[in-house]
Amino acid sequence: MTHTRIPPHEAARRSPAPRVALIVTAATVMVAANIFGAVSAHADDDPSQPPGTAPSASAPVQVDPTDPDLKLPEGATLAASKVLDIKSVVEDEGGDERREDTNTDVTFALQAEVLFAKNSSKLSGEAKSRIDAIAEEIKKQNATHVRVFGFTDNLGSSAHGDVLSKQRADAVQGVLNGDLQDSNITFEVRGYGEDYPISSNATEEGRKKNRRVEVSFPRTES
Repeated sequence: MTHTRIPPHEAARRSPAPRVALIVTAATVMVAANIFGAVSAHADDDPSQPPGTAPSASAPVQVDPTDPDLKLPEGATLAASKVLDIKSVVEDEGGDERREDTNTDVTFALQAEVLFAKNSSKLSGEAKSRIDAIAEEIKKQNATHVRVFGFTDNLGSSAHGDVLSKQRADAVQGVLNGDLQDSNITFEVRGYGEDYPISSNATEEGRKKNRRVEVSFPRTES
């Protein structure tokens, strides 16, 4: 029998190519999809380019979430689920009252002008009905801890603002306490003066928003 010797480079060419296992993880596919999707989105969002003129690239990866071959790398675990904190803000037409709702808290902000006379901590006639409505919401949420914080603008001395904002917060807390009459509810009352403005103090419109009393408490109902 005649044996023909095959050169090593020829033998390598003729030998079957070794099989390489390719594992595509769900995370890899999703990252690729997000990258391609981001490229397209940025191009469409660019006002200097007409929609649909994204740089040439592969089409976004289509992912079948039921595909059994999609798997996490060995030892990897999914992150814990998390509910995003969504804030809802409702303000009345005149801007006198604002309500903010998040997943965890409810906050009412009342402008000082609807509660007090200028440079005063004596509640106006209109103030009682607005505070009563907040008390009803506290009852609805079964809140047992209520925060009442007072704020002023930056006019006048800082020391005067601190005192006035605390006196105003005390006045609002007094009405809430009379409405609720619940010994299980604890109040946290503070006066922050000109600290923590929510608008610019450079204009009267901004200063008006900063002169306010906020009432906040935990949310227990959706």
